[in-house]
Amino acid sequence: MPNLFDPIQLGAISAPNRILMAPLTRGRADKAAVPTDMMVDYYTQRASAGLIISEATGISREGLGWPFAPGLWTDEQVAAWKPVTDSVHAAGGRIVVQLWHMGRQVHSSVIGGQPVSSSATATAGQAHTYEGKQDFETARPLETDEIPRLLADYELAAKNAKAAGFDGVQVHGANGYLIDQFLRDNANFRDDRYGGSIENRIRLMREVTERVASVIGADRTSIRLSPNGDSQGVNDSNPIPLFTAAAKALSEIGIGFLELREPGPDGTFGKTDVPKISPQIREVFSGPLVLNSDYRTVDEAQAAIDSGVADAIAFGRTFLANPDLPERLRTGAPLNQDDMKTWYSQGPEGYIDYPALQTADA
Repeated sequence: MPNLFDPIQLGAISAPNRILMAPLTRGRADKAAVPTDMMVDYYTQRASAGLIISEATGISREGLGWPFAPGLWTDEQVAAWKPVTDSVHAAGGRIVVQLWHMGRQVHSSVIGGQPVSSSATATAGQAHTYEGKQDFETARPLETDEIPRLLADYELAAKNAKAAGFDGVQVHGANGYLIDQFLRDNANFRDDRYGGSIENRIRLMREVTERVASVIGADRTSIRLSPNGDSQGVNDSNPIPLFTAAAKALSEIGIGFLELREPGPDGTFGKTDVPKISPQIREVFSGPLVLNSDYRTVDEAQAAIDSGVADAIAFGRTFLANPDLPERLRTGAPLNQDDMKTWYSQGPEGYIDYPALQTADA
């Protein structure tokens, strides 16, 4: 049985351990979605991860509504990401970028236009904007003849990821964002080839993944899904056949790995009593399967690997506060506690000032 600290092959990427850094939105880019110098330090500090999955990164202004989140659609953004990937590589690490289209989970004051989604729906609650919290707005449905333009945006972002030096790309298909809004039947009411049947609802996910893979290679492409329970108001009435069909399609494409965010009843975000679907997905997906959501200890992570369902574990908030998390887990060292007030602030506090073991010992 593999150990959490054993190496693993994730498609074309050779990871030295099975402790991945999950994507974590941190809000340290500028208003033009250009990465800042602080981000070089942040990612380099965490280069001992088996693989870093970057924070969610916008493929276009239309799809990026989170204040101070980074993008990957302009030359300036590409140039600013390059020092990040160069520094991570120089420190012996590997990093892929997570490509993001938020769909209806944005506000017009940030993106400069009406949000788009699978159908004319709105998220309950309020969006983060530069002017503070504002009520979510009703999205307009993407027209069928707009899908090629959306696919072109993903293709450009994948090309830019390659130019910026990333080792691969993860498609964000989880957490109630655009692809999830197409997948699940409480958000997708379309009557065209992208709605209705399961085959139709997974079509956009498959086409996006294929387009990204055509640029960067299927073995350097991955995707994140969130199959169990409500996620930011997006849910499905029959998730097992939906997500097993999605996983089977991804397996046929030959992606490098599939990551599942599966919160449980005690999850920090998206708490749910809905059973996890990863065992059923494991039966139809032949590549490495990575599990995520509120793993904090070696025993929890190792148990998931020992079960045969997970091949690796993506740690989120634990990596946020512990830049040298693999070493802390290996040695049983105490963990730093994260400070929620600094999750999305723009300064270095709670970002690049969490001590590593050597600093703490000194």
